[in-house]
Amino acid sequence: MELRQFLYAIQIATEKNFSRAAEKLHLAQPSLSQQLSKLEKEIGVLLFQRNTNSVEITHAGEVFVEKAQKILDMVNQLKKEMEDISQMRKGKLVVGSLPITGSHILPLVLPVFQSRYPEIEIVLVEETSNRLEHLTSNGQTDISLLTLPLHEPSLTYQSLIDEEIWLALPPQHALLQAKTSDEHSEDSWVQISDLEKEPFIVLKKGQGFRQITEELCLTAGFQPKIVFESSNIETVQSLVAAGMGIAFIPSMIARKQGMLFTPTYIPLQEKPYRTLVIAYRKGRYLSKAAEAFIATLLEVTAD
Repeated sequence: MELRQFLYAIQIATEKNFSRAAEKLHLAQPSLSQQLSKLEKEIGVLLFQRNTNSVEITHAGEVFVEKAQKILDMVNQLKKEMEDISQMRKGKLVVGSLPITGSHILPLVLPVFQSRYPEIEIVLVEETSNRLEHLTSNGQTDISLLTLPLHEPSLTYQSLIDEEIWLALPPQHALLQAKTSDEHSEDSWVQISDLEKEPFIVLKKGQGFRQITEELCLTAGFQPKIVFESSNIETVQSLVAAGMGIAFIPSMIARKQGMLFTPTYIPLQEKPYRTLVIAYRKGRYLSKAAEAFIATLLEVTAD
């Protein structure tokens, strides 16, 4: 067996189509089919069932692809260790990030990191929380910016910052009239329990802040009344500003006053927060590039 054959099998399993897999691998389709047949003959099992219009992975194929992914990941880790041992300065770092987090933290971190390590290539992967945890666990990202809690048991993390969560309201909302007569008094702050009958605008399932919103409401004793869902926090804020509902918003993400479609933000009496972390797989070798990136993150977010 050859490592390239592992890669071929993984790509076929991903695409479920020989033509697309060959295109992604920059191979001719006959060459890909020939390599797969050679591999299947060598190991004595059928990895894929070929039909007229589709390719279906067999049970043996599922086992093979899972193990092949782990082997390739171990090979990549070995390469990184050897690069560090030989003190090579060039390298590649795959960083996962939640879109709403990365858009505010990475512009502060990346210029500092690249000025210090100009020969290290950074590849950014933006995904939902669930997807990023899976990618990080499988070694498809080296490190990822996530929020607690993490659900993938194979991951560990270093905490970055605790970010307060605010309530976003339409500018003319009744709660503002009732609660903000004295903006310096904690008595004027809204309690989460006050929001039981309010319509909520939230992120779609699979995103970490959606879970935080639901958990804050459940802790206050009610299920949020969800009227709109979006995959984009900016859309959530625009809908709030347009009077369609209310939302919890990380303070770092809150729009500057005076911008078009800007909600009004007020603190919550409970002072809830989310914890941003840099996550990676337990026991996985962290390259010097990854360690340097984490150190830069900790430095920048501490300021």
